[in-house]
Amino acid sequence: MAAYFRGEHHPQQALLPRVGFVASEGDALIGYIAGHRTTRHGCAGEVQYLFVAPAYRRRGVATALLKLLALWFREQSARRVCVCVDADSPAAQPFYDAAGASSLKKFWRVWEDIGVLTY
Repeated sequence: MAAYFRGEHHPQQALLPRVGFVASEGDALIGYIAGHRTTRHGCAGEVQYLFVAPAYRRRGVATALLKLLALWFREQSARRVCVCVDADSPAAQPFYDAAGASSLKKFWRVWEDIGVLTY
């Protein structure tokens, strides 16, 4: 992730700018999300990273982080946003589906207007 923010890791068709948000409890980092503008799959934005520490899952942390990123995408006028769903994370696809994403292609989900998460 550090290479992503230093501009040394470039996802396919990624554009600038990039942004990230963290969730913490006290001094402990409990989750993070990052995304960028893109032209990949006809989208205007892409969720690049989303992680929540196992002890904090199913408490709304991922949803809160996704809403922050959705606000940023809305400010960037990036409505159509995609995310690659990790096949090794069985909870990922149901999470994104519950957040309003739909199937784009194998391993990919899409929001036609991610701004719906901000209302």
